[in-house]
Amino acid sequence: MKKLILLLLALNIYATDIVTEYRLYGLADIEKKLDKELTKKSYWSKYLKNKDTSFGFIENYTDILICDKSKSNLTLYKKGKKKYEKQVSYGAYTGKLKGDKKVEGDLKTPNGIYNLVKKIDKLDSFYGPMAFVTSYPNEYDKYLGKSGHGIWIHGLPTKQKRDSFTKGCIAINNDHIKCLDRDIDLSKTLLLIYPKKYKLGVSKKELANILSQLYMWRYAWIYNDLDKYLSFYDTENFKRADGKSFSWFKRHKTRIFNKNEDKQILFTDITVIPYPNKKDVYQIVFHEYFQSDTYEFSGSKILMVKLKNNKMKIFMEK
Repeated sequence: MKKLILLLLALNIYATDIVTEYRLYGLADIEKKLDKELTKKSYWSKYLKNKDTSFGFIENYTDILICDKSKSNLTLYKKGKKKYEKQVSYGAYTGKLKGDKKVEGDLKTPNGIYNLVKKIDKLDSFYGPMAFVTSYPNEYDKYLGKSGHGIWIHGLPTKQKRDSFTKGCIAINNDHIKCLDRDIDLSKTLLLIYPKKYKLGVSKKELANILSQLYMWRYAWIYNDLDKYLSFYDTENFKRADGKSFSWFKRHKTRIFNKNEDKQILFTDITVIPYPNKKDVYQIVFHEYFQSDTYEFSGSKILMVKLKNNKMKIFMEK
């Protein structure tokens, strides 16, 4: 089935030329040409032309929550037919102290990109009727050595008085958090926390550059070009989520590439977002399907990358 779909796609791209290609060289050659097409900025520029890039390149999230700590508000955007549309903005309490959270108990709300992990509706009355647990610390937070836990979006006390700040959470009115609960799909919601007002709109040119390089990295991986593959890594600052260094990673990948196995690698549900308050740093998340002669994997992949002279450099991977 996969080969049939591939051939149909190829026919649409190359018309009669691809039939001759198939007649002479078979599907493997066509597949390689299509993989090459995905590495071109021209492909991604065309693909992004009518896409909403208000927050970045987002394929699998319907709801975006933006917390602007400087304005003390939490704003919900929902994906419409053509773009993410602003739904509502709530007044919000955030951490007592300004700045990015770094250690347990520093009374700061983190800057970053987070998922909502679960909803809790049986909790102390101080937190109101419910709370949404965020994924702080995320993998980048851990890379930076941050500590702490329990960063929630929650309500206000139903029985106690409270201060006009939190210990690091985001707190909104109880009626508002009930509305939020009705309005969002928890599994398809991203929370972006900024230290100051966020300007909507991410450069399509920059996104096309990153996406083309993501697929260059994939192309080198599929076709066993070790030097090209490793050139996408920041050799000085790279660290895997499990703490492994670049030198270990290089040895590990060298052994794997030397097997010269045929591979199938698919990326779906791609998200590319500039990281709050970090210049030229992007978080890339996608679902990866990998299959070779000896190994198969299907699951989430996280890359933290920095653009250096417009070149994508991976400095953290999980």
